[in-house]
Amino acid sequence: MFHVKPTDKAVPNSDFGMDTPLARELADLSSRRKALNDVSVSFEGSPRVFTVSNQKGGVGKTTTAVNLASALADLGAQVLVVDLDPQGNASTALGVKHTADTASIYDVLIDERPFAEVVQQSPESPNLFCAPSTIHLAGAEIELVSQVAREFRLRRALQSYLKDNPKDIVIIDCPPSLGLLTINAFTAASEVLIPIQAEYYALEGLSQLLGSIQMIQKHLNPELQLSTILLTMFDARTRLSQQVSDEVRAHFPDQALKAVIPRSVRVSEAPSFGQTVINYDGTSAGAVAYREAAVEIAQRHTAAQKQGA
Repeated sequence: MFHVKPTDKAVPNSDFGMDTPLARELADLSSRRKALNDVSVSFEGSPRVFTVSNQKGGVGKTTTAVNLASALADLGAQVLVVDLDPQGNASTALGVKHTADTASIYDVLIDERPFAEVVQQSPESPNLFCAPSTIHLAGAEIELVSQVAREFRLRRALQSYLKDNPKDIVIIDCPPSLGLLTINAFTAASEVLIPIQAEYYALEGLSQLLGSIQMIQKHLNPELQLSTILLTMFDARTRLSQQVSDEVRAHFPDQALKAVIPRSVRVSEAPSFGQTVINYDGTSAGAVAYREAAVEIAQRHTAAQKQGA
């Protein structure tokens, strides 16, 4: 029979699973939450109008639009989300009514209804508002063809609204195509935010999107700029995600955010409850990542303003 001799030596934490990848990940998430609690940002100057666009589907475009909006609202910004996608997913995620009989962005574009009449406050935050989409928007592409100043209808309506209803941030969620709805978003915006999925075909079609932005700059909106690129569905366990990240940062060093959005069950679940992940589970990894992205967007703008002053 063997007997184990007692020892006074301390047993390493790793023997009890305390120094595992999961434990380190949880510790890192906890420290990031604490860091966010100490962050203070300001929103000054004229409204920033973003269009969130990517012609490639399934990259987390709408998810990014609504979660950044919610995170920015939590930071104290007055935020308006314009749902320009006929699917209406942004409206659903923000918990606002968008049935067929609801006054919507369609009425603004086609019937010149005042923007203020379609904007609803999201139940998530007193700082968060939404101009919803309805099923009628699906036919707007065809109806806009015959309209006067068809490329500028959203811009003019939004500018008129913002004079009497100031907002710090406007986020326009586009359909995944380059039609008249997306062109209206580009002409109404001053900045483009592109979510890029951290997977093999991430950069496919990006050159076409950049070409579209240049065309808009040349012919319709010289103030438009690509200001922000956000990596989504990032999986730190794979070499591929890191390779995509490195390539994006090499090509767009000034636009790519340091924050990345991980694959997250909570992020996927939230819309089915009519919520953003910020409200659904604000302590989850996805919510923390979107909060970090929101802070970075705000801080970059503040730093740029100071440099320009």
